[in-house]
Amino acid sequence: MIAAKGGADPDMNFKLRVVIDKARAASMPKENIDRAIARATTEAANLSEISYEGFGPGGIAVIINIATDNKNRSAQEIKNLFERGGGSLAGPGAVSFNFESKGFMLVDKSADPESQMLQMIDLGVEDVAESEDGIEVYTAPEKLSEERKKFEAAGFTMKETELVMKPKNLQTVSDAALAAKALTFLDSVEDLEDVTGVFTNIDVPDEIMQKL
Repeated sequence: MIAAKGGADPDMNFKLRVVIDKARAASMPKENIDRAIARATTEAANLSEISYEGFGPGGIAVIINIATDNKNRSAQEIKNLFERGGGSLAGPGAVSFNFESKGFMLVDKSADPESQMLQMIDLGVEDVAESEDGIEVYTAPEKLSEERKKFEAAGFTMKETELVMKPKNLQTVSDAALAAKALTFLDSVEDLEDVTGVFTNIDVPDEIMQKL
């Protein structure tokens, strides 16, 4: 509903196209998708999309996207979370300069991930990296649905498709207690009902993550 506020035609609204792809991947019935788009002009019209920026424990940068029908309530909830978590709410632009909008895909790894990544580069994506969960792929946000179709046609299995804010520089948190506090803070933000996305530049070394 929120994505459809920017236009009901997925060919003209890439955010809507991305969420429709996600809904279909989750086997959502077509009538449910159509109904949500139709309701966008009524129920979603009362929702405001707002981004908050701030610093969490360990100096990590955080961007929080919300959709709310009560700006004052949401602002107070976000402020309280930062204060209780040991961070601080900041003004617009305080951390967003360190992030860039990207389309993100997580692709299932095969026994030969290096060959997979070479093939992905040949398909024209901006950046690929191997992780524990799969192969992370970044592309221009408006090309995300197009790239997903190319990947699926090439035989890749998609695990996730998202529009994200990718950090340009990471903030390493090497202290175990501080890292645990930062991760708990991020979990509390994600649990907030109005939150639609949380993006951070936190980097916890593998040895610290294993301790946690």
